[in-house]
Amino acid sequence: MASGRDRLGGVPPRLVATLALGTTLNPLNSSMIAVALATLQREFDTSIAEVTWLVSGFYVAAAVGQPLMGRLIDQFGARRLFLFGLALVLATSALMPFAPGLWWLVALRVVQAFGTSAAYPAALTVIRSAAPKGSTPAGALGAISMANSSCAALGPVLGGFLVAWAGWPAVFVVNVPLTLIGLVLAWRVLPRTGPEPGRRVSIDLPGIGLFTATLISLLAFILSFANGPRWWLIAVIIVAGLGLVLWERRVDEPFLDVRGLVTNRALSSVLAQQGMINLTFYAMFFSLPLWIEAVRGFGSDTAGLLVLPVAGLGIATVPLAARLIGRSGSRPALIFGSCVLLVATLLIQLLGDGSPIWLIVLIALAFGIPNGFNNLGLQTSLYDAAPADRTASAGGLFQTFRYLGAILATAMIGLIFERDLSSDGLHHLGLLMTGGAVLVLLLALLIRRQRPESAD
Repeated sequence: MASGRDRLGGVPPRLVATLALGTTLNPLNSSMIAVALATLQREFDTSIAEVTWLVSGFYVAAAVGQPLMGRLIDQFGARRLFLFGLALVLATSALMPFAPGLWWLVALRVVQAFGTSAAYPAALTVIRSAAPKGSTPAGALGAISMANSSCAALGPVLGGFLVAWAGWPAVFVVNVPLTLIGLVLAWRVLPRTGPEPGRRVSIDLPGIGLFTATLISLLAFILSFANGPRWWLIAVIIVAGLGLVLWERRVDEPFLDVRGLVTNRALSSVLAQQGMINLTFYAMFFSLPLWIEAVRGFGSDTAGLLVLPVAGLGIATVPLAARLIGRSGSRPALIFGSCVLLVATLLIQLLGDGSPIWLIVLIALAFGIPNGFNNLGLQTSLYDAAPADRTASAGGLFQTFRYLGAILATAMIGLIFERDLSSDGLHHLGLLMTGGAVLVLLLALLIRRQRPESAD
């Protein structure tokens, strides 16, 4: 019978468990907030468009923070950044219940997002160093994927009960014991690493600034459609984006390796699929609880329970995906996951003001099935495509594209539901989800990934 270490691709189980706990803080805090938005809107007497900044602000910060933390990890070592990130989450989570206004809470969420951004790129670096050379530790990656998928899907359930029993501050305070446990485990388990002797350490501040400016201006432009588009932001997006590309092509240690993305088509393929899958998934994940509460009239705890099947299937399908990937590679898993995701988006059109609970559960089941196949398929492809000396940077960029998809999803929700939070509005959003799912399937069918010849 295979030992736990063998099942994890040669990586020690306690190391994987410690890394998994740290990485779950990001998806958990991304998803718990979904069922608290309606309560927070009433608490702070604000609009849906404004309260969605608790989601969008988190994602913007994480989209920048993931590759930034990844770059710092490549240069300073995984252990110290992992610990720093957990400490940042602990501090912000303890302060959030005392926020005097919505925008104070948004600011703390932004800082919290930076803290959660260190864990995943650090985990990839530690797993690569611990796994046998030349192997792909699908078991360890699968364990991380299962932990993240289950926490992302269970987040609304946990958040719903916390809001119902203890009020909105509870969705933030719950991080305190989790981060304390994570800090103790990481301090004892993670190997001590640091920069290689004689290696020059550099931080591309202009690149970070241009990337942030491009991302924020893009989001602001999309959100502006709710009250009238600010067309002048297009000029800002073009100038900042062009400046980013030109600057990153000329520096020796870029924040965003533009040249590497152009030459490494395998990595570019993974990132594109990551963005589109998450655009489609998060559009459902945040809109369905809002619709359930506002249109069907259920409480936040019930809304969380109705999307619970996403969690169960997200966990159950990972072992199936791991076996399929081990036998046939990641492409069949991604094609299957994309097909099921497309069907799930089409089922959104069946929902109405009087839809029975079983139909809502069925749709949640349909969205849960592809999670394991898509997530593990993309993570395995990322691990194979990423250069060894930039594992953390590639992992951070992978998470950035996840957040780019989530940012666009929340922007679409704010745009459509601000004007029409109804079944018709959900149907319009569902059509956009279907379009995204079609693109995901095309990427899976048309783009073949190949392992790069060299890790240099």
